[in-house]
Amino acid sequence: MTVTPPEDEAIDPQAAPPAEEYGLSNEQIEQAEEALEQGDIARLEEIAASLHAADLADLIESLAPDERVVLLDTLGGAMEPEVLSYLVPAVRQEVIEHIGPKGLATVLSALESDDAVEIFEDLDEDFQRRILTQLPEGYRLVLEEGIAFPEESAGRLMQREVVAIPAAWTVGETIDFMRSAHDLPNDFYDLFVVDPKHKPQGYIPLSRVLRARRPERVSEIMESDLKTISYSTDQEEVAYLFRQYGLVSAPVVDDAGRVIGMITVDDIVHVIDEEAEDDLMKLAGVGESDLYGRVLETTKSRGTWLVVNLGTAVLASIVIGLFEATLAEVVALAVLMPIVASMGGNAGTQTLTVAVRALAMKDLSTANAMRFIVKELTVGCFNGMIFAVLTGIVAWLWFGRPDIGVIIGLAMIINMIVAGLAGTLVPLTLDRLNIDPAVASGVFLTTITDVVGFFAFLGLAALFIL
Repeated sequence: MTVTPPEDEAIDPQAAPPAEEYGLSNEQIEQAEEALEQGDIARLEEIAASLHAADLADLIESLAPDERVVLLDTLGGAMEPEVLSYLVPAVRQEVIEHIGPKGLATVLSALESDDAVEIFEDLDEDFQRRILTQLPEGYRLVLEEGIAFPEESAGRLMQREVVAIPAAWTVGETIDFMRSAHDLPNDFYDLFVVDPKHKPQGYIPLSRVLRARRPERVSEIMESDLKTISYSTDQEEVAYLFRQYGLVSAPVVDDAGRVIGMITVDDIVHVIDEEAEDDLMKLAGVGESDLYGRVLETTKSRGTWLVVNLGTAVLASIVIGLFEATLAEVVALAVLMPIVASMGGNAGTQTLTVAVRALAMKDLSTANAMRFIVKELTVGCFNGMIFAVLTGIVAWLWFGRPDIGVIIGLAMIINMIVAGLAGTLVPLTLDRLNIDPAVASGVFLTTITDVVGFFAFLGLAALFIL
């Protein structure tokens, strides 16, 4: 039944209690730090016990390395195993080094297989071997099989625990099986119907099983429109499948088409968040570990990206050097030329952001690429003309020379059009070459807009003024 408020008891928004705040609060962090400073172990245990595993992971991440050690020693074996799966990789590695192989083996054996594989795959080979010796044989095989699948694939993402039932069963038999089985997943939403060869035939939402009568056959109430996922499918493709078809779970199959695991929507939420964060970080040339990593490691990772940017800056400077005489003759050009390059860069970044996201969401393909390119060229042309007039008038009034106003206006139009074209063609070309557009597009775009902007502005000035 649907619960509705009585007609004579209208809900008053002003009288409603304040919405509950979720996540770790600053007050809880301060209380934990205060308890650590005072050595109040009882208070620290009380705070940790009141937190969800995800919030406790946030608390561990927010503390300094030496404070983390004290908190981990305080919690000891009382720390929920799920906490480890919520930690970012950099902090998780510190925690793993502290608890050691035996402690990690205990944690992994208490987790579902997908979470255990995610943690296990990030360890170095020597540490993996030490962990495997501490695990029961059955669970050891699960981890070994898990990391045998390709990285960032459905095989790595799936959990091996899955509810598969034969089509000949009745609803009553299915319910009795689920009540008596001891190895069911902690959370599941669909039952997968399989044939004698363990190949999927359909699925039944768990809610439908609860509503059906016991004598009904599974084959009579199952849905045959089942989306299966190959173990080798990239996790981005899996996320697209879930988003496109509104799935809450899906079976993973091997080369023979047999069910070997399942992926649930909570795993996909993590993948979507991970991929979005990864693309955002790559666009800026930084990594997730920059927030928690050591100074030297962060300096090294960022330095590589800065070297690439230095190369592009040198290229732009070479273009400027070609017009040294022009700049010496008209000093106003040196004042105005950054405007052209900056406007082109910003316009190109807008187009680039739309294109990269569209490619990631599969909204942009070869089928509609030309329409997108024409649209962005048109937008660049219109914006170029609008800002050409604005910057032209400003330059004329600023330096009292209408010719400089005309030159910067023409350069603005050229660079805005090129920016729109580059913002579409660069990510499309990289995508066709199987290069991540989020990683390399920004460098190419900045180089193009800077070089074209400087060359157009200074070239026009050399042509018309000198």
